[in-house]
Amino acid sequence: MSLTAAVLSGLLFVAMSINIERIMRIVTLPTREAGTLVLFVIPLLIGTWILIPEQSSTMLGVELVATGLLGGGLLLRLNRPSKRAEQETWGAWLLGSYVPSTMVALLTVLGGITLIAERGGGLYWVAPAVVIALLTGLAGAWVLLVEILR
Repeated sequence: MSLTAAVLSGLLFVAMSINIERIMRIVTLPTREAGTLVLFVIPLLIGTWILIPEQSSTMLGVELVATGLLGGGLLLRLNRPSKRAEQETWGAWLLGSYVPSTMVALLTVLGGITLIAERGGGLYWVAPAVVIALLTGLAGAWVLLVEILR
């Protein structure tokens, strides 16, 4: 999980550096791609917290709650409606940015809370958060690598 997120973050940086002039010309892209980077960093942090040896489930839960709250706050700020591209429909914005970002944050926080409480699912809530983050981040990276050149 951490390796995948790290590799995809590197891919995003390469895509951004290759297309930086085009990205900067489109006013909504820099914040969109910052959100994509956050989507890759969240699984990277989750994987890092899980790999800490001999850590209590309570401490892992606290780390997950903090990651979900901070990452979710950043994602919600970066994906707010005022940052939506003019040609992007509300439905595409909701399903492509807002809902996935919210789900990643909520599932991560829920996983942390249930770990602290020692009931209710624990890391089973975190797995879909990681999958959603990586898939949504891949869509953002695709925009930078392919769609921006159209």
